[in-house]
Amino acid sequence: MSSSIYIHIPFCHHICHYCDFNKVFMKGQPVEKYIDMLIREFSMKTNEGHRVKTVFVGGGTPTALTAAQLEQLCEGISRHFQLEEGAEYTFEANPGDLTPDKIQVLKNHGVNRLSFGVQSFNDRLLERIGRGHRSSDVYRSIEDAQKAGITNLSVDLIYALPDQTLEDFEDTLKKAIELDLPHYSGYSLIVEPKTVFYNLMRKGKLPLPGEDAEAAMYELLMKQMEAAGRSQYEISNFALPGFESEHNKVYWKNESYLGLGAGAHGYIDGVRYSNIGPVNKYIQSVEEGNEPVLHSALVTLDEKMEEELFLGLRMSEGVSGDTFLQKYGKEMDQVFSGPIQEMTKRHLLEFDQNRLKLTKEGRFLGNEVFQAFLGIN
Repeated sequence: MSSSIYIHIPFCHHICHYCDFNKVFMKGQPVEKYIDMLIREFSMKTNEGHRVKTVFVGGGTPTALTAAQLEQLCEGISRHFQLEEGAEYTFEANPGDLTPDKIQVLKNHGVNRLSFGVQSFNDRLLERIGRGHRSSDVYRSIEDAQKAGITNLSVDLIYALPDQTLEDFEDTLKKAIELDLPHYSGYSLIVEPKTVFYNLMRKGKLPLPGEDAEAAMYELLMKQMEAAGRSQYEISNFALPGFESEHNKVYWKNESYLGLGAGAHGYIDGVRYSNIGPVNKYIQSVEEGNEPVLHSALVTLDEKMEEELFLGLRMSEGVSGDTFLQKYGKEMDQVFSGPIQEMTKRHLLEFDQNRLKLTKEGRFLGNEVFQAFLGIN
């Protein structure tokens, strides 16, 4: 059984224009009932006292819950899971929602890391992308967290937003770095189906910056983070030494994790599964005593090896040939000789002490590199 847990809270006060995660507008939702059923799902999937090294509560917006609802959730987590010494316990947080009383609830239950969905420090852009907070909320929430003694903080930024200029992103980066936090994530906007932005794009009403501007923003992100002493340990993530996201490294290293809650995904004993997404259907399934799994599939050896490269190449340390051999009993450069040769010839991948890694050029074309390892066996 996995020692990493992902817990999904699907409620939001605002639905962002770019978001395609499993989420619902919070008003009128059976929130307490959902939390009750979520805690019941814990019991279905594990025994009480299950030892964990990482817990990540994501969404949706976990901090959209009231302090009382957060207490209900955290109490259930504390009762069911036992955090190992030095465990990482993260909550995703929306700057507009996180109040001192909520922070205190989290702190009391051992939460030691907060990941803030900041996205931009430009209030006009925040409104444009459907965020409910403004830049002043970011400063207040981070100060409140630090005052409460939670100092392992991260902010997410998004670039290549509609009408965003390089100068605008440079200003956001400057303000983010001035906060002097241990961890930063920076992602380019991906327009996903079933989002407000997708519908606008189809109508020709979404003025995106274009590929060259996007590449310039990514280059600026890498340069500014390096200058600020935040090492790029993954294609979109930067941290001071010792402050990398241990939970996300579980995903990138293709290790097992338990997914709990509506629409959550998990990977246990070689089986990938996804839970029922709609809140009321999830509640009904658990209430009837059924595990709320919508779909599950045994991952074949070929798929595991492909995922090892597809996920592992995201990390700056790359994929170890020795670890690959140990896990799968095969030589990595033989299994994937075709794509490795092609990508090294194009200077997108390189070998460094039996580790296969993205080159700097490869980081700009990461998705193309990752895709090269899928479906070839």
